[in-house]
Formats: sequence, C-alpha cells, structure tokens
Amino acid sequence: MREKKAVSAETFLCIGAIILLFSYVGSVMGVSQMFDTIMNTAHGLLLDTVFFIMAVSVITGAFSSLLAEFGVIALLNKLISPLMRWLYGLPGAASLGILTTFVSDNPAILTLTKNKKFMDYFKEYQVPALCNLGTAFGMGLILITYMIGQGGKGIVSATVCGFFGAVFGSIISVRLMLHQTSRYYHVDRAELKKDRSVKGKTHDEPRQVYGKGVERVFNALLEGGKSGVGMGLDIIPGVLVICTLVMLLTFGPGTDASGAAVYTGAAYEGVGLLPKLGELLSPVTGILFGFQDPSNIAFPITSMGATGAAMALVPPMLQSGAAGLNEVAVFTAIGMCWSGYLSTHVSMMDALDKRIFIKAAVFSHTIGGLCAGIAAHYLYLAVQMVLNLLH
Repeated sequence: MREKKAVSAETFLCIGAIILLFSYVGSVMGVSQMFDTIMNTAHGLLLDTVFFIMAVSVITGAFSSLLAEFGVIALLNKLISPLMRWLYGLPGAASLGILTTFVSDNPAILTLTKNKKFMDYFKEYQVPALCNLGTAFGMGLILITYMIGQGGKGIVSATVCGFFGAVFGSIISVRLMLHQTSRYYHVDRAELKKDRSVKGKTHDEPRQVYGKGVERVFNALLEGGKSGVGMGLDIIPGVLVICTLVMLLTFGPGTDASGAAVYTGAAYEGVGLLPKLGELLSPVTGILFGFQDPSNIAFPITSMGATGAAMALVPPMLQSGAAGLNEVAVFTAIGMCWSGYLSTHVSMMDALDKRIFIKAAVFSHTIGGLCAGIAAHYLYLAVQMVLNLLH
C-alpha cells in the first residue's frame, strides 16, 4: 500500500471534477431537481432493483446449493467441461453460471461463488472471469423474449443471430480477462494449456454429505438462500452509487401532464449526455453494426448502464422505421452481452473481493460487447444472403 500526502494535486483534481459534474448537471436540470433525482433514483434502485436482485439471488442460491448437494454441478462439470474449456478456458461448472444469469440477471452468478462446492472447480486466476461470464448472459431470457415479442417477419431469426453474437462477445470478454488475470497470478503457459485442453481432467473429488434425505434438501435450500441475502447486501453500494451516476448521464427529462419534457426531480431522469456523445460515433457504428439511423446508438450506450431501460427504446425505433431487423440482431447481442455492466461490474468485483481487476473487467467487457454487436451484424447479413439464395 502506497502512502500519499494528505493534500496533493489529485485532491484539487477531484474537487474540480466534482464541481464540473454537478455544475453541468445542475445547469441542465436545476439544482433542486438534480438532488431530488439523485435521491429518488438511489431510493428507486434500492427498492426496485437491489431487493429484486436479492430475491432472485435467494432463489438461485437455494437452487444452486441443491444442485451442488446432490452432485448435479459435478455432472455438469464432467459433461460440459470439454466445450467450456475449449470456448472459455473454464471448467464445465461455469455453465451453471451461464444458466443462472441467463434466466435472471448479472449478479446471480455471485450466489454461486458463495458456494464452496461450486468454487472448488475453479483456480484463483479463473474466479474474476466469472464476473464477465455472468454479465455476458445477464437478462438474456428476458431480452430475447422481449425482442421476439415485438413481432414481425424475420424477428426470430434476427434475435437468434443476436444471441449467437452475444455468445461470441462473451468468449472474447472472458478470454481477455483470463489473459490479464493469468499474468497477474503468474500462471505459466503449460498450466494454461492444460486448463484449456478439452482432454484435461475434470475435478471430481468426493462430496461431503451432511444429514439424510429430506434433511439434506432443506439444509441445502436454506444455506443457499442465506448466501443470496449476503450477496444482495454486498452489491448495494455499487448499484446505488454507480448506477445512479450512469442513469443521471444517460436518461432524459420527464414529462408533465401535457406531455411536455420537463425536469420534475423524479427518479430516473437525466441530462442525456451519453446518447448525445454516441451520435458523434454514428459514421463508425454504421460500418461496424450497420446502424441505419444515428439514434440507434442510444441503445448500446444505454445498455452500458441498464439493458432494461434500453429495451424501452426499441418499440419507438421500430415503429418509426429508425431500426430494422439488423438493428434487432445487434441490439440483442449488445444488450445481452453488456447487460448494464457499468452499473454492476464494480459491485460484482467488489463482492468477489477482486477489486484490483475492476479496470481489467470493464475493459475486457467493453471489447467483448463491441465484438458481440459486430458479430451479430455480419452474421445477420450472412443469414440473409443464404436465405436470398435459397429463395
């Protein structure tokens, strides 16, 4: 740990940054409305998001503990290890993390990390990558169902292209993360090659069993559920602080009774800075993602903070013609892969007790999400080309 002077140049840089941020936001929203929105957003996140995640975590924690107790995780590790090692360089047990986050949200994988039987399958350098793996599949089922629900010809194939784009992005994100963590822990090439080999031995130690029959079931459910409560408490600081800031810079004003845009101090209002900055990148995004309208950038930018909020942007874009099936594919890939990672990565790495890798996790996942969108765009073009040839 390095010692620094009580007052240094960074002290004044910090003060300057805080003054600049609040001056800008306050000048747009109004000082009173700004503080009202910050407090209301944090309160809303606590009630609507954190407690919801905690509830999901309790259920997934109980479920995963039950699976671990009766050897299902061990079975998954044996059956899927070759595929998981080849794709991600992780043991087969990591597939359970994909499943739990796909049907719920990013932090659900943290519940698994509280389970010692689950963590026994992972080496120390592999643990931080679970944050990237879980985030890449967070809200996947909800997002895919929502996109298909928009209806229209070709919507299913576009969404499927988006799903596989997200899988590709997840591989990039996890591999980049493992590259950085393996260097930090000084893992040699021989060990890395062994961990990634599809012929590598799977971890299959005898399980310790406590109690009998129904007693084991209830013990597993209650202990797993208890770990979910702990995880829900661990993520509160990160979600409330980081997510409030991201939403403040992402969303726009509210509306009054007449429908006019106005700042009311309500939760989830903001200055819309990030989408405006994203419009400057529209020439590049047209090549990478095939976006047909500058406003399309709002979805990936918003997905950085909250995919659930970004989903609300899709129907108006489709109805106005600003987005088409290609955009649906790209939105699905980026929305699923990024899944609000700026809002959750810090708190997730904190809960994993791996704060030192926060920058690495964010960098890796940023690249992974971009690769997901690019892959979805060109996969959709390839599918359309094949369909046109067949017809």
